[in-house]
Amino acid sequence: MSNAAAPSAAPMIRFEGVNKFYGDLAALLDINAEVKKGEVVVVCGPSGSGKSTLIRTVNRLEEIHSGAVVFDGQNVHAKLGGSALNKLRSRIGFVFQSFNLFPHLSVLDNVMLSPIKVSGVGKTDARTRAMELLERVGLANKAQSFPAQLSGGQQQRVAIARALAMEPPAMLFDEPTSALDPEMVGEVLAVMRALARDGMTMMCVTHEMSFAREVADRVWFMDAGRILEVAAPGDFFRTPTHPRAQRFLTDLHAR
Repeated sequence: MSNAAAPSAAPMIRFEGVNKFYGDLAALLDINAEVKKGEVVVVCGPSGSGKSTLIRTVNRLEEIHSGAVVFDGQNVHAKLGGSALNKLRSRIGFVFQSFNLFPHLSVLDNVMLSPIKVSGVGKTDARTRAMELLERVGLANKAQSFPAQLSGGQQQRVAIARALAMEPPAMLFDEPTSALDPEMVGEVLAVMRALARDGMTMMCVTHEMSFAREVADRVWFMDAGRILEVAAPGDFFRTPTHPRAQRFLTDLHAR
């Protein structure tokens, strides 16, 4: 167990019979799984297996065709008005592959923006909180810089701070290191490790298997839109049971 506190019994995220299609292509097929509060789940599998689609259904960046996705007791894909959906999304921290920072705003203003605009936090409080978060990700000295002046790894750490500014009960990471040069990957993973240690509920789509080994409570292995195996990292990496997972790991070791 990687977290400071053991995951509680209540699920933070639950997938109930989720199906999604792109035309005739099945992107997600009969997904039934849950992420407990305080748990770190790493979703892995070959390209095109449905990992990113799955994680994007949690904050409704992707619609589903049937089933339900329940976040902290709320059905994400129920009929929600725009304001209700925005409120729900504000509680789900999402870190993208591309950093999606506002280029015309300073690092500090990027982190302050959502608490002020969405939550109505006063500027002084938002600034104090933003500086605390930038300190947490090791970038307090870059508060007045603009995104273009930062490395990719620094931009991604700002993106994590920005997501944390809304004080979400869970964080989703969609291949957060895949756009980074290899030497920058470690600094982003270090921030994610610290979040896990603090007991943050996390769902991470990543190719970083060393991170999965060290930090995950459970690994979900996907292929062709299905979750084929769910296991503790030690079991998954030592003795995967599904033939497709065995082949995936064999291919990884061969690289």
